[in-house]
Amino acid sequence: MFGLYEMALGSLTWGNILMLFIGGGLIYLGVAKKMEPVLLVPIGLGVIMVNIPTSGLMIFAPSAQPGAVPLPAMVRGGLEAIERGMAEGEIGLLNILYQFGIANEVIPLLIFLGIGAMSDFSPAMARPLSFMFGATAQLGVFIVFLIACLTGLFSISEAACVGIIGGSDGPPTVYLTVAKAPQLLGPITLVAYSYMALVPILQPPVIRLLTSKKERQIYMKPQIREVSQLEKVIFPIAVIIVSFLLVPKAAPLIGMLMFGNLLYVTGVTDRLAASAGGAFVDVLTFLLGITVGALMPAQVFLNVKTLAIIGLAIVAFAFGTAGGIWGAKAANLFLKEKINPLIGAAGVSAVPMAARVAQVQGQKANPRNFLLMHAMGPNMAGAIATSVVAGIFMTMVP
Repeated sequence: MFGLYEMALGSLTWGNILMLFIGGGLIYLGVAKKMEPVLLVPIGLGVIMVNIPTSGLMIFAPSAQPGAVPLPAMVRGGLEAIERGMAEGEIGLLNILYQFGIANEVIPLLIFLGIGAMSDFSPAMARPLSFMFGATAQLGVFIVFLIACLTGLFSISEAACVGIIGGSDGPPTVYLTVAKAPQLLGPITLVAYSYMALVPILQPPVIRLLTSKKERQIYMKPQIREVSQLEKVIFPIAVIIVSFLLVPKAAPLIGMLMFGNLLYVTGVTDRLAASAGGAFVDVLTFLLGITVGALMPAQVFLNVKTLAIIGLAIVAFAFGTAGGIWGAKAANLFLKEKINPLIGAAGVSAVPMAARVAQVQGQKANPRNFLLMHAMGPNMAGAIATSVVAGIFMTMVP
């Protein structure tokens, strides 16, 4: 018995020990600070489990090239092959979750179905200009894509996955990374969701830098146009048709998002919408979290690329916020009734954190301001825009 303990302790590296602390830190942030707890807690536990070398829950295949990042070992051939692989120690439980839930892109897409079932696009429909702000807020995605390419650290496909973090939407980030750079899925997913929780800290300095107090004081009437039931039903169908024709590679993401939303708005599929947006999406979220955490052994996470992803993600969020603000300022050049540029900053699809930031900053400048519903328009439009950008990268990036 003592020999087993000695073997387990002897196989721990300093990197593993550091990752155990990082995993514990993620759990602490989720529990004590309530930062994206539904994801950070499972991710933290996954990090801890995979960095105990004798656990055998996630087996990594040897890399074909020296110095390359290892990928999870995968077993093909059905259930018999999986059972044989587990018996021979070639595959672990989390390998199965990775292969059938993440590698096949099933879990990210079904999570987007659940998000759609919880989403209200009425504010965006009430002010169609919101879609412009959702689009301009994707500036951070493309800026960081170019920077990542120029660093020489990332391939073009990896650079696209780093850039998409700036869209501030988890499922498209996971979906694109699984398809184009699965070796970076762990760090990219962790950074993306962590920074989404930090939007209330990251956005205000950019907002204050790019807007004057007079601009932040612009008053907007609290009421927005009431959207009819017919409009709500037509909207997801119209988005599916247009997006499928223009960006076919975005079809899985937008299709699931709009399908979930259609369940929500019909008025006769309440039970389905409640199921999709309730326990169903909760189960998928913790499966995603623990599997992503298991993709972060020390040899994968502790490298220069991870540090670069952490830094570039801040740049992506900053330029995404700036793009939304600049889009709103550009619109004001042509509008008689001016809009508060703070709602443009909500074009980054961190729902509803970015909209709340616009609300808080607007009330600080003018206590009469109530911008939350106005900001939710660009906020929800950003979710569609990020999915479209992910589809563009899926199409154009090898």
